[in-house]
Amino acid sequence: MGSSQKDRGVRIAIDRGGTFTDCVGNYNGEDIVIKLLSVDPANYDDAPLEGIRRIMSHFLKKEIPRGQPLDTANIDSIRMGTTVATNALLERKGEKIAMVVTKGFKDCLVIGNQSRPKIFDLAIRKPEVLYSTVVEVDERVTLEDYAEDPERHITKVDVKAGTAEAKDADLVMGLSGEAVRILQRPEKETIRAKLQEIYDSGIRSIAVCLMMAYTFPDHEALVGEVAREIGFTHISLSHELMPMIKLVSRATSVCADAYLTPAIKKYISGFQKGFAGGLGTKGVKESGGEAGKGARCEFMQSDGGLVDVDKFTGLKAILSGPAGGVVGYAITSYDENTKIPVIGFDMGGTSTDVSRYGEGRYDHTFETTTAGVTIQSPQLDINTVAAGGGSMLFFRNGLFVVGPESASAHPGPACYRKGGPATVTDANLFLGRLLPEFFPKIFGKNEDEGLDPEASRIKIQKLADQIKAETGKEMDLDEVAYGFLTVANETMTRPIRSITEAKGHDTSKHRLATFGGAGGQHAVAIAESLGIKQILIHRYSSVLSAYGMALADVVDERQEPDSSVWKVDDQSVIQGLKDKMEALKEKSRQALRDQGFEDDQIVFEEYLNMRYRGTESALMIIKPTAEDAEKHYNGSDWDFASAFVRHHRYEFGFTLEERDIVVDDVRVRGIGKSFRYEEKSVDEQLKTVQKKDVNVANKHSEAKVYFEGGRMDTPIYKLSDLSVGTVIKGPAMLADGTQTIVVPPKSTALVLETHVVVDSEETDKSKDEKGDGEREVDPIMLSIFGHRFMAIAEQMGMALQKTSVSTNVKERLDFSCAIFDANGGLVANAPHLPVHLGSMSTCVRRQAEIWKGKLRKGDVLMTNHPSYGGTHLPDVTLIMPAFNQAGDKVLFYAASRAHHADIGGITAGSMPPHSRELYQEGAAVKSEKLVSEGKFNEDRVIELFHKEPAKYPGCSGTRCLADNINDLRAQVSANQKGISLIETLIAEYGEDTVQFYMVAIQNNAEQQVRNLLRTVHKRFQGQELSAIDYMDDGSPIQLKVTIDPDAGEAVFDFAGTGPEVYANINAPEAISYSAIIYTLRCMISEDIPLNQGCLVPVTVKIPPKSLLSPSDNAAVVGGNVLTSQRITDVIFKAFQAAAASQGCCNNLTFGFGGNVAGEKEVKGFGYYETIAGGSGAGPTWEGTDGVHVHMTNTRITDSEIFERRYPVLLREFSIRKGSGGKGKHRGGDGVVRDIEFRLPLQVSILSERRVYRPYGLAGGEDAQCGLNLWVRKVKKARWEDTLRKIQNGEQDQEEVVGDEAEGYEERVINLGAKNSAPMIAGDRIIICTPGGGGWGKSGEEREVDETRDPMGTWKMGSHGARMDLALQA
Repeated sequence: MGSSQKDRGVRIAIDRGGTFTDCVGNYNGEDIVIKLLSVDPANYDDAPLEGIRRIMSHFLKKEIPRGQPLDTANIDSIRMGTTVATNALLERKGEKIAMVVTKGFKDCLVIGNQSRPKIFDLAIRKPEVLYSTVVEVDERVTLEDYAEDPERHITKVDVKAGTAEAKDADLVMGLSGEAVRILQRPEKETIRAKLQEIYDSGIRSIAVCLMMAYTFPDHEALVGEVAREIGFTHISLSHELMPMIKLVSRATSVCADAYLTPAIKKYISGFQKGFAGGLGTKGVKESGGEAGKGARCEFMQSDGGLVDVDKFTGLKAILSGPAGGVVGYAITSYDENTKIPVIGFDMGGTSTDVSRYGEGRYDHTFETTTAGVTIQSPQLDINTVAAGGGSMLFFRNGLFVVGPESASAHPGPACYRKGGPATVTDANLFLGRLLPEFFPKIFGKNEDEGLDPEASRIKIQKLADQIKAETGKEMDLDEVAYGFLTVANETMTRPIRSITEAKGHDTSKHRLATFGGAGGQHAVAIAESLGIKQILIHRYSSVLSAYGMALADVVDERQEPDSSVWKVDDQSVIQGLKDKMEALKEKSRQALRDQGFEDDQIVFEEYLNMRYRGTESALMIIKPTAEDAEKHYNGSDWDFASAFVRHHRYEFGFTLEERDIVVDDVRVRGIGKSFRYEEKSVDEQLKTVQKKDVNVANKHSEAKVYFEGGRMDTPIYKLSDLSVGTVIKGPAMLADGTQTIVVPPKSTALVLETHVVVDSEETDKSKDEKGDGEREVDPIMLSIFGHRFMAIAEQMGMALQKTSVSTNVKERLDFSCAIFDANGGLVANAPHLPVHLGSMSTCVRRQAEIWKGKLRKGDVLMTNHPSYGGTHLPDVTLIMPAFNQAGDKVLFYAASRAHHADIGGITAGSMPPHSRELYQEGAAVKSEKLVSEGKFNEDRVIELFHKEPAKYPGCSGTRCLADNINDLRAQVSANQKGISLIETLIAEYGEDTVQFYMVAIQNNAEQQVRNLLRTVHKRFQGQELSAIDYMDDGSPIQLKVTIDPDAGEAVFDFAGTGPEVYANINAPEAISYSAIIYTLRCMISEDIPLNQGCLVPVTVKIPPKSLLSPSDNAAVVGGNVLTSQRITDVIFKAFQAAAASQGCCNNLTFGFGGNVAGEKEVKGFGYYETIAGGSGAGPTWEGTDGVHVHMTNTRITDSEIFERRYPVLLREFSIRKGSGGKGKHRGGDGVVRDIEFRLPLQVSILSERRVYRPYGLAGGEDAQCGLNLWVRKVKKARWEDTLRKIQNGEQDQEEVVGDEAEGYEERVINLGAKNSAPMIAGDRIIICTPGGGGWGKSGEEREVDETRDPMGTWKMGSHGARMDLALQA
């Protein structure tokens, strides 16, 4: 460790982890490393204090007694990372808090983004909220202008938020530069009364988050002032913590801060009592800077920067420990000259975390989820990808499965001698890849025994016996253990690849820096899978988090919202941004000076958070360096716009040149440079190192270690016995007391001063091609291919989300991607939306038949017609073939389906509530070649989407053609991604192998469904399964399921279902298949591959000409979003699986404009959303409130973004209490969504369950129906005026015309389930969504299964939004 100042004492860095606490001490160039248990109450109260005591005893050469306060005179600094905040969050042991929020939003965190975390879980578990109670404040402000305004009107205001004049103004300029309208000011005394009540109940910590406070903080400040007067000890205000738009993220963050900060302060206060002398800047200042008194003390924050002990808060503490490891590998493994980016692979006992460092700076993300809590704050982008060495091993449904369940520290792996399960650690130990003699002897009754290899062998033998019993395949134990390690590596590789490629990076161009106890055993295999050639393992890799603390900088983050539109030719905008930046830098400089830094030690990173107008995908753009400015931006280091365009092209693959660039935030990261890292970089050492082959006499011992192909005699070397420059050819094992590095055959390890560098060679996997005749399914390969096929579909989804433009695809994630075999059979479908599951296959099969023999490489087909496998017209499907090398045979298809926000028709949003014919719903495309050998036919899109629909009476073409074209291009690139990944897979394994396992994976799914059907038959003792339910117009949907237990087959017969309807609830046949595949997967309740095999044992009989098999031109828009939900309910009712959920998507659309035939084209916009309701209860679960159910899982637009983009005022978005059915287990409640329109708009609602209530089961009660209300301003009838005049004896003069005479009154009108209305400014729509049915009779004892989600503790960085869905299949 180097320094920029004269040594004046011992430097200590500590990482307090979940299992171990690592301490690194440095004094006058000498390092000492100490590892101790984080919790060991028999020996000490606090692990960090014990570590410091041992370090000081070592350097002072005298034993300091335990319990004696430690003298800070000899300590220069203490730096620490801690899991105190994370543990409080995981165990829900934080402070009791109250949340203060704007009236109408008390349930904003219960509803969240309304999506359910696991798409196939009928027992929906959303994370619990952190607050104990909520206070609603009657206040309201909104933004005056709206982003989708075709006229781009901008209101100018002089009065600024936060000033004295703002107290009386109706319009003020917010901090972001947006005009804010004050609709309701809060009453100070009312707030005082409400807060006093909370205070009197014993709560001392509050979290305040009001609507639009990111730009207008005045009302929050008032609440804070009152709370301080009352005496609250901790007050978190959202605008002070993170002034960024998004109510839900800000509210969660502010709650986390209020919940965790008191716990941290309590811990710090206890820690400080262990010292004689002050800690932190304050302690040093109070000692007058004399040596002999205070010591600097800093804590690591989630963003990778240190902060003074007195400024450490809950919000910034959540990734405190892992952040140190990222800093550690970033500083020790990245070279500023060669600039080779590094992927960090931190594999410990209970989790495996992945991150990236490149371009000389940390990857930050502004929204992460940890322990189910989504935080909005700059954090290092760290993602948990597996449960580490403790990941449990299972053989399930013919597949090898690793995790996500973990044996955790207790009981731990089987070899820990506590009766634990088989884990990754056991497999490594059994294969000889873990060396018991190098492991601490802390196991057994007296905690003095080593690892137990026999316990591992017994567990693996059990798994081998299970495999033989279930498949008839005899596998030796080595094969079984190695198979599990291979699958474990594949399970980890999949998300690592996605995380890296989602940001436009190529994994193969990185190095892998591995750390944590278990990393060295897996690093080479992981690197090979990712195409990485070089692995770096630091000499302190097992304590790298602590080492990173020692090397980190002190950081001060500042941020302010903005809304400027970047204009190159308008210097006033750029000057305004520069002024804002300078003001933030000055504040940051002062904060760092207060922490003892001189100006020459302070540097700044300057950022603008920028996006294209009309999108929500902002990018945090760093100010170009002088070198970049010269190279790319004509020498201008303030050319943020060009830097944004360049970055956008790199990350998303496209730019939108015709759109304005908007600046959302100005951010400054002030960095106090404290210690310099003075070791030579890896690249410098590689240039000068004198290589020499290892002296075999130096080996510590030899063991038979298993590598692919069998056990090999493998030398074992102690790392401390190897001198710099030693080259060790694999197979070999390198070990010390804290880590084991496996060097496989064909790999080479080189010892440097700071690292061990392992170079790996690529292995060819395609050599095992066999003829079809002799091939049998290898369950290990089957598991790997299950992952690889799924990974392709997932990465297509990533590519589509990344390159799309519309809110629907990019934010609401209303799309699906899948790969299909040559016949159109589904192979893998990333489970984005269930309604697309089985239906895409019908679509691909149909197109494959039409175009047989006519397709060329680079062709893409487009279709959305219901008779051709479509669901409804807004869902447009693009299909692309993958050919063999000769180009004469289709091997696969890649397909993507996305919901386009508008494709024409009679209403904006293309979801008309009262369409009768298909043409009224927009563009209908049966089969078109959109791309011919790589050439995109844009003219044809304009013809089909814009011109064709407008030829029909009352219809318009698409109202957002540019978005359609951009999203279609995004779908093309997603399909291209799928094709290139399939080609890579074929190159790796060979065409025959890939084809063989494509069939095998479908057979595997088929087998699981057959087993399910046999189990169901047994459960119902052969009795008939049947059910009937009704659409609101009275149309019955009837089902009878007949199971043949011997064959494991079933007939789903919909005889008795109503005829086609002259309305839009007709559902194309493909939708019934989707509902069946979805419900079967839910009832299997285990992860199985989702593919065509699921439907092989099922025969579906749909009566022709019924509403489930409509004619070519029947209207179907409601079939996809309404009837699909009813079919699902009917299937679950027949199987007695769960009470009915809300049974609706509550489709709301509004907008104006279009190109209706015979009328002038009007520029406008269309908006579409689906709204959550209650989920149904079941035998072991209660229903969930305010969540999307079954056939959809799209997110809701955040309340603040909703008001920024559209001319609306969201009056209320809350849980509709009591709407769920009562029972032993209650059904979930629906929601109330109350929207006021600020301009005249056409508003449409398309919904169900407004007449027939969602059913309860097993004696549970039905839920409440939904209700759609129009609160309408109606002119009073004129005869009232006349009557008044007659009664008053007035002369009948000429009538007064205008508002005064007529007046308005408010009327509440029931819109029914499906309606469209022209609403004027001030009108509101109130949508009350249905609840879910109850289960069991009220009063019976609850039997709720409280099992916790094993992935609940994982860190979900930027990748979280997708992985929570993708990891399930």
